Amino acid sequence: MVDAHTRVLVLGSLPGEASLAAQRYYAHPQNQFWKLIGAVIGREDLPGLEYDARLAALLAAGVGLWDTIASAYRTGSLDAAIREPEHAPLAELIAGLPALRAICFNGATSARFGRRQLVGTTLALIDLPSSSPAFAAMPMAEKRRRWLRLRSFLA
Repeated sequence: MVDAHTRVLVLGSLPGEASLAAQRYYAHPQNQFWKLIGAVIGREDLPGLEYDARLAALLAAGVGLWDTIASAYRTGSLDAAIREPEHAPLAELIAGLPALRAICFNGATSARFGRRQLVGTTLALIDLPSSSPAFAAMPMAEKRRRWLRLRSFLA
């Protein structure tokens, strides 16, 4: 989900079971993505909105969503279980985004796969702590602090 006005692209790794079943980004009820990105765009109400309204709010703020892995085999939702990943065509995607300022990786797996494909880019590449409920080692307040860095790319 991007458009020509996308300034910040947030890349996940591969949707988990809940997201695939719902055909929605970050559908697991305990995933903190919508709270974190809502804080970034100044929309604390974002998690409570209908899904289409959330996507529209992101696009209006200049935020796009995509994944670094187009397809893979995986049992369950953990990134550690990803097998035979096929990379998403990130270089082609970003070539069509003239306003893009930063590419952000939601978690270490996204960064590992995405950075390989974006070697040589002059865009800012930002590693973010994962919004996944499986990444509980970092308190929400610290995750939020790190995610709020994205605001400078949206101004």
